[in-house]
Amino acid sequence: MSEMQLVGIRVELPQQQPVMLLQEADGERMLPIWIGQHEAAAIAMVQQGVEPARPLTHDLLVTVFQALGRDLVRVDIVDLREGTFYADLVFDDETVISARPSDAVAVALRCQTPIHAAAAVLDEAGIVVPEEQDEEVEVERFKEFLDSVSPEDFEAGEG
Repeated sequence: MSEMQLVGIRVELPQQQPVMLLQEADGERMLPIWIGQHEAAAIAMVQQGVEPARPLTHDLLVTVFQALGRDLVRVDIVDLREGTFYADLVFDDETVISARPSDAVAVALRCQTPIHAAAAVLDEAGIVVPEEQDEEVEVERFKEFLDSVSPEDFEAGEG
């Protein structure tokens, strides 16, 4: 498993499909996962420090975990089957709950919990981005990549 950092949410044009971008903490691969609009908004809210007046679904889940005395230890993106990514929520008592990666990441951000990806997932869907490139070149190269592919190229359904 490689630790991943959330780079952010981008919108693929022209379909207006959100893409969640994760990057290896100690590597050069990025993992793009196409996700739904609601999940993209939930992730973006945390990144921007926006706190809703009332708890949203992901906030509610965190409150339930806390009320039950459980701590989320990590989120693992564990598989990519037939174009669909799979993730696990891993708790302090070793309970593992399957989840969509987009929901798992939205919860992990709220719990400030590490995100990991299995080597096989990174090998299959990861994109190598050389470290020596400056940020502007890296972003431009990734935009070009996104312009040249569609979700069907990865056979990736909603994360």
